[in-house]
Amino acid sequence: MQTASRDAGGWFSRSRTVAGPGYSRWMVPPAALCVHLCIGQAYAFSVFNLPMTRLIGITESAPDDWKLTELGWIFSLAIFFLGVSSALFGRWVEEGGPRKAMFTAACCWAGGFLISAFGVAIHNLWVIYLGYGVIGGIALGIGYISPVSTLIKWFPDRPGMATGMAIMGFGGGAFIASPLSVWLMNRFKTDTHVGVMETFAVLGIVYFVFMVVGSVLVRVPAPGWKPEGYVEPTQATRLITRNDVYVYDALKTPQFWLIWWVLCLNVTAGIGVLGQASAMSQEMFPGQITPVAAAGLVGLMSLFNMGGRFAWASTSDYIGRRNTYFVFMVLGFVLYCLVPYTGSVGSVTGFVLCFLIIISMYGGGFSTVPAYLRDMFGTRYVGAIHGLLLTAWSAAGIFGPVLVNYIREYNVTHGVPNAQAYNTTMYIMAGLLVIGFICNFLVKAVDARFHMKPESEPALDIAASAAKA
Repeated sequence: MQTASRDAGGWFSRSRTVAGPGYSRWMVPPAALCVHLCIGQAYAFSVFNLPMTRLIGITESAPDDWKLTELGWIFSLAIFFLGVSSALFGRWVEEGGPRKAMFTAACCWAGGFLISAFGVAIHNLWVIYLGYGVIGGIALGIGYISPVSTLIKWFPDRPGMATGMAIMGFGGGAFIASPLSVWLMNRFKTDTHVGVMETFAVLGIVYFVFMVVGSVLVRVPAPGWKPEGYVEPTQATRLITRNDVYVYDALKTPQFWLIWWVLCLNVTAGIGVLGQASAMSQEMFPGQITPVAAAGLVGLMSLFNMGGRFAWASTSDYIGRRNTYFVFMVLGFVLYCLVPYTGSVGSVTGFVLCFLIIISMYGGGFSTVPAYLRDMFGTRYVGAIHGLLLTAWSAAGIFGPVLVNYIREYNVTHGVPNAQAYNTTMYIMAGLLVIGFICNFLVKAVDARFHMKPESEPALDIAASAAKA
C-alpha cells in the first residue's frame, strides 16, 4: 500500500522529489533559477513590439500591420494571467510539489511561444493573445510561485536570501532574453519576413529544455529535516511563527490583507516609474538626457531591480521583514519627494540615484514578501498564500501606469511644462507609501485561532508516507 501511494503520481509526484541522504540544499536555488530566468523573458517582450508592427510591410508598417496599442495588450494579458493563475493554482502547486509545477510551467511557457509563432505565421493577433497572453501568463504564475515554498523549507535559517536568489532571476531574465531575441531575429530575418515567428519557436524550445532541467534538479526536504545547527527562533523575539495557517484561513486574517496592500502600494509606486523612466528622464532634463542615455538608464535600472531582489531579501534575514518594508516606505517617501527637486535644480546625478534606489526597493518588495508570509503563516502553505497575494501585483500593474500617464496628460493639457508634469505624480506616490507604512505598522502576529491543529491538517504530505516506505 505504501509503495502504491508513493508511485501514484509517478515521476512528477511530490514523494519522488524527497531528497535522499547527501543531497545539497544549494542545488535548489539553481533549479529555481532555471525557471525564473526563463519566465523573466516577460520583461523583455517589448523588443518584439516594433518588428511585429512590420510583419507585412517588413521595412515599415503596412496598412494591415498591427499597431503598437494592439500589441501592448499581449504583455498586459500575460501579467494579468500571472496574478490570476498564481491565485487559482497556488494550492495545487503546494500540494503537487515543485517538480510537477515546474514541468507544467515549462509546457505552458513553451506552448505559449509556439502558439504565438503560429499566430505570427497566419497573422492572427488573437492567437498570440491566447498563446503568450493567456497560456504564457498561466506559465508565469505557476512558474513564479513553484519554487518559493521549497526554498523556504530548505533555508529556514535564510528564507529571505533563498527566495531572493530565485526571484532575482525573474528580474534578470530580460538581460538574457533581450539580446538573444534581437540576435535571433537578425539571424532569421529575410527580405520577406522579419524573423519573429522563428524566434518565438526557438525561444519556446530553448526555454522548455532549461525549465525541464530545473524540474529534474529540484528536491523537497525529508519530513522534519533541519539544517545542521539550526535553532528555531522564538516568537517572542521576532514576528516569526512556529505554526502553520491553512491557505484559505489566511484570507480571513487582517495580516494577509495588510501585507497585500503593503505589496500593492510598493509595487504601484515602483512600476509606474519603471514603465515611464525613459520618457520621464528626457522630459525632466531636456537636452541633458538623450534617448541613448535614457536607454542606458533603463538598463541600469534593470540591474538594480535584479540586484535589489537579492540584496534587500538577504538584508531582511538580519533586520526582519517588517523592518525591511519600513525602510522601503520611509526611504521611498523621501526619494519620491526629492525627484521633483532634482529636476528643478537640474541634477541628473541626483535624479538617477533616486530612481536606482527606488527600483531596487521595487524588486526587493517582490523577493522579501514570500519570507514575510512565511513569518506570518508558516511554511506549510506559503506557496499557495504567496500565489493569492500576487493579485496585488496585477492590481498595481494597472494603478501605477494609470497614475503616471493620466496625471501627466492632465497636467500637460492644463499648461504645466513637460519638465514639471511628473511632480504631482511623485508626491502622490510618496503619499501612497505613507499608507503602506501605516498598513505595515498594523501587522501583528496571527491570532492563535487561525493556527492549524495537527489532527485537522489535510493529509497531503505524501512525502511522509514515502519516507516510511
